[in-house]
Amino acid sequence: MDDRKLKVYLDTSVISYLKQDDAPEKTGITLNLWEKFKTGVYDICLSDVTVAEINKCNKEKLMFCNQKLSEIQYTNLEITDDVFDLVDEIIDTGILSEKSLEDCQHIAVAVLNECDAIISWNFKHLVNIKTIRGVRKITQLKGFKDIEIINPEMEV
Repeated sequence: MDDRKLKVYLDTSVISYLKQDDAPEKTGITLNLWEKFKTGVYDICLSDVTVAEINKCNKEKLMFCNQKLSEIQYTNLEITDDVFDLVDEIIDTGILSEKSLEDCQHIAVAVLNECDAIISWNFKHLVNIKTIRGVRKITQLKGFKDIEIINPEMEV
């Protein structure tokens, strides 16, 4: 039995839905998950992309998100040349397009840093069969560790 903590990558949507007035059900689910994160049961990862996207929020939401982030321990993963190489592969294979560059970066940085799962509310680009199967194919072809792409409702 593997006793290590699961290493989970949070895309921006998870942090954004901590305060999303037009989606109270998703906010409630995300806040419940955040309580688990606060216990330290997971190794949580964000990236430079996540931080940059959060910084685009209005001042009130930015302050709220930063306050929530201060409640948990996380590692900030850098976007490196290797990440950009994998992003190119994700785009070249048609999993996502260049229009979804940030989503490609979320996937690539999580894969290259051997995260166990990406947690996201982004059903359009991340949490869907096409992306999940495409990422699985790339990880298997390239010899990377498999990664799950799930939404915050799923048990990690």
